Amino acid sequence: MKAVMYGAGNIGRGFIGMLFSASGYEVIFVDVAEKVVKELQEKKQYPLRYVASQGHQDMMIKPVTAINGNDMEMTANAIAECDIMATAVGPRILKLIAPNLAEGIRRRMQTSSKNLNIIICENLMDADRVLERMVKAELTKEEIEWFDGHVGLVEASIGRMVPIQTEEMKDGDPLRVCVESYGFLPVDGAAFKGEVPDIKNMIPFEPFDFFIKRKLYVHNMGHAVCAYLGDVLELEYIYQSIDRDEIYIIVKNAMEESAAALSSEYGVPLENIMKHIMDLLYRFANTALKDTCRRVGRDPERKLSPKDRLIGAACLAMDQNVVPAYIAIGAAAGVRRYIDETVSMQQNIVCAEDVLRNVSELEIGSRLSKLILDMYQMMLEGRGLGELRRAADGIKAACSENVV
Repeated sequence: MKAVMYGAGNIGRGFIGMLFSASGYEVIFVDVAEKVVKELQEKKQYPLRYVASQGHQDMMIKPVTAINGNDMEMTANAIAECDIMATAVGPRILKLIAPNLAEGIRRRMQTSSKNLNIIICENLMDADRVLERMVKAELTKEEIEWFDGHVGLVEASIGRMVPIQTEEMKDGDPLRVCVESYGFLPVDGAAFKGEVPDIKNMIPFEPFDFFIKRKLYVHNMGHAVCAYLGDVLELEYIYQSIDRDEIYIIVKNAMEESAAALSSEYGVPLENIMKHIMDLLYRFANTALKDTCRRVGRDPERKLSPKDRLIGAACLAMDQNVVPAYIAIGAAAGVRRYIDETVSMQQNIVCAEDVLRNVSELEIGSRLSKLILDMYQMMLEGRGLGELRRAADGIKAACSENVV
């Protein structure tokens, strides 16, 4: 059996490729990083290291090989012949791989009647629809009909945290990937075409929308808030950030706001989501991962977009009558990071309004934009995180009294 893993980066090698290998597949990675491709071709294996604050454990992933994604011929043939496939290239790269996917599907249609299921491992809302639109733009009407009947675009919720691999983590092997031990892969059980493949630790769920939003609005949102508040205190690592009491309290409360909204929206017991939050907070504190606030908070423009982790979570909370006071602190810190990274702007309330209006698509003067801007103004004034937390406490208390 053969599996194509499009993307040989942290998630490709550090998670999905490993699960494919453990399930009995020969894994064919597709990537444009020539050094990685060459090493995989020559060695036919790579080391994976589970790291924790208490120590590490090593294992070897094999058999594997690789194809350069710039070679459409070889990439398309691999897609045409494989038994299962996954992508982990990043949302902004999906459009670049769509032509290769389309050519592989075209050749599969010509040579086989086998279904092709593609597990989409991207932090992107509606990733299946986005990828479908991109691939179908490359296909003829007849090919689209075959696609609809034979290609399953399966969304996945990637919970494993894999940091940027430093030279220290590589420990003498450029292919080594250091990861945390968490290894479950929830997927959209309804999206498969034909029989669901037996892949280790893959758990099909229906309906899947809850798990996508739990990942984005609890895990990713909490991680981003931790990173942006770490920026405020000029901390380098996520574990340093979550170790600060004020940051821990704000992050935990922000995640609980999302949990309450998700519980209300989907009818899932709040206790179940709370257990997940406590597990995440423990995992954020993993010192061996050495995940940086810079990496986790990168691309603030995307993270502040209307449906992404910060604004999307806050809007869901508002829809479910949950006041996102703590999420607003994280969003304000995200705005601060965005302005810092945009050379043409300076830190001031007018620029912050522009960010919320143009990036987050919020109406200035709305309740949510006011919450965020009030927290941002406090940051401008040099108020400490303790003061911001107490301000959020006051907002929550006032809202509770109004409800009563």
